[in-house]
Amino acid sequence: MKRHGMLNSHISKVLSDLGHTDYIVIADAGLPIPEGVAKIDLAIKAGTPTFTEVVDAVAEDMVIEKIIIASEIEAGNPKTAKYLKEKFAGAISEQVSHEDFKQLTKNAKAVIRTGEITPYANIILQSGVFF
Repeated sequence: MKRHGMLNSHISKVLSDLGHTDYIVIADAGLPIPEGVAKIDLAIKAGTPTFTEVVDAVAEDMVIEKIIIASEIEAGNPKTAKYLKEKFAGAISEQVSHEDFKQLTKNAKAVIRTGEITPYANIILQSGVFF
């Protein structure tokens, strides 16, 4: 058994397999998952686990060089937008339309589905390197 870090074996495997510039997505309960992209479903019930809990846990175990979020988050979910700006202050940040965001998820290695039920609580994390 692992002593610390990501305990979920599916997420741990995805993180271990990431190469530089690979994408993973952390999504709310409603984001459509493209066919052919691995889905790691953590949702237990509405609101559990939260988007921020999952983002915090993944970010603790991943080198992140860039984030991509939907531009609609600013107006549609300002609390989560503020959290993401503060959490990833040192990373490159890009905003795209929600429709373009959904298209980008087709390139992800995996989508981690949370129980979050607030609008636009979705993020693409682009892998960096630790050296």
